Amino acid sequence: MGIKEWLIPQDKIFFDLFERLAAVVVLSSYRLVDLVDDFSDVKSKVHQIEQLEHEGDRITHEIYEQLNRTFITPLEPEEISRLASALDDILDYIDGTASKMYNYGITETDMHMVELAKLVQLSVVEVEEAVKGIRALKYPHLIEHRCIEINRLENLADDVLAHATNDLFHSTDAVRIIKLKDVYEYLEIATDKCEDAANVLSDIAIRHS
Repeated sequence: MGIKEWLIPQDKIFFDLFERLAAVVVLSSYRLVDLVDDFSDVKSKVHQIEQLEHEGDRITHEIYEQLNRTFITPLEPEEISRLASALDDILDYIDGTASKMYNYGITETDMHMVELAKLVQLSVVEVEEAVKGIRALKYPHLIEHRCIEINRLENLADDVLAHATNDLFHSTDAVRIIKLKDVYEYLEIATDKCEDAANVLSDIAIRHS
């Protein structure tokens, strides 16, 4: 056993928790796409996403509890905290989007919502794969590849938001403009949060490779 392996605990609890949290985020993104693709039984679908957000909160809390009682961690404590927060933020914005759609009484979705939701989904799948990569860090360049793709998807989401906003302001219904603009922006922010997570993962890959 090398000095690094002796000093760094082999208990992989943090990696297990991060992978569990990332899986919950991915599932919530699939639920979101299902919601915007088939805008029926909305209350039930929104509730399912809310339950996933609660599960994510429980896992995030467990990560912080482990951090508080672990003297030597496999990653820097700040890295663990930043990654937990970043993943939780993605989940919060997915849940927030669904809640706004329900609470605003939106009756139908549009192509912009569908496209943004699918970009969120694609982004979180990349985040999950990058999260799996930090367990061993044998191939840091693969994590970096995932992070570059997340950045590309976030740029696409910026473009969709710009087009959506432009289309929206052709309407004269001020209330509708406010509601839909808020939903569009929450979806786009979810991709921003994916990029935040990617930045943390990229930093981890560089520092520990």
